Amino acid sequence: MFLTIVAVLIGIQGFADNIYKQTTKLMGCRFEITVVAQTQDQGNQFIQLAIGEISRIEDMISSWDENSETALINRNAGIKPVVVSGELIQLIERSLKISNLTDGAFDITYASMDKIWKFDGSMTEMPSKEQIQHSIRNVDFHNIIINKENQTVFLKNKGMRIGFGAIGKGYAADRAKALLQKQGVTAGIINASGDLNTWGTQPDGKDWMVAIVNPLNKSKVFSWMPVKNSAVVTSGNYENFVKFNGETYSHIINPKTGYPSKGILSVTIFTMNAEIADALATSVFVMGVDAGLNMINQLNGVECIIVDDNSKVIKSDKIQLSQESSLIKE
Repeated sequence: MFLTIVAVLIGIQGFADNIYKQTTKLMGCRFEITVVAQTQDQGNQFIQLAIGEISRIEDMISSWDENSETALINRNAGIKPVVVSGELIQLIERSLKISNLTDGAFDITYASMDKIWKFDGSMTEMPSKEQIQHSIRNVDFHNIIINKENQTVFLKNKGMRIGFGAIGKGYAADRAKALLQKQGVTAGIINASGDLNTWGTQPDGKDWMVAIVNPLNKSKVFSWMPVKNSAVVTSGNYENFVKFNGETYSHIINPKTGYPSKGILSVTIFTMNAEIADALATSVFVMGVDAGLNMINQLNGVECIIVDDNSKVIKSDKIQLSQESSLIKE
């Protein structure tokens, strides 16, 4: 997931003192928090509340922090159920619903995969079919056992792991937004490296605008979209990929096959909830253009824009682009 959505303030001369923002690193990525407030001190206070909430969620879902609830679940895979917070159980339950919806294209047990694909330039040859098949032996969301009465989570097989890399930043953006709304913040944007949730309007009453960035050239925009009280998430493969025998392989890997996804450069999802948008963006990548678009068109309140590997722009049924384009160029 990359910062391919840019929040832009347009036409706010005379109102700019009411907009405050801060960029910081959280959950291993770049968060930009924007709020509308009466004073600088008030704006800073609101931003710190959002940072605190995002940090709290990171402490809960981090796979790398050995003290997190998620790490505790992973350490006890195949051994015993682990008592965790109701909040984490609910997040896992929602993740499982998306796994069922997407027929496993989204799967938080993807974290169980052997790291045989590397996108740092170190790969010199493609993994064998046997290596790829073996790498996904512990990936299966059906093997996550939740006991709501005892408030426990159990991973059935040793070697299993769960991870929230494809849903966690969206969830954090949603929770930060909800907290700030509860504190009376009338408008703002939580942008987690492209997982973006907005509410309210700019101080002059205009909607927030986001730029859908050209995946072939991040300095260019191919469409502007107004967003109001909704989320936008973009997932792209144009920075992390490898090539073998003329084929490009994305860093987004199909958890069912172990092979990287192909055929799509970027997916942008529009809906009310950044958590769902985050998960669906990854899912569409894995499912491919036809199956992914068919799924999105059947979901109420969800729309998408796909750029395929031929640079063709494909949109769901109800999307209206401000700049009609069937093919983008560098």
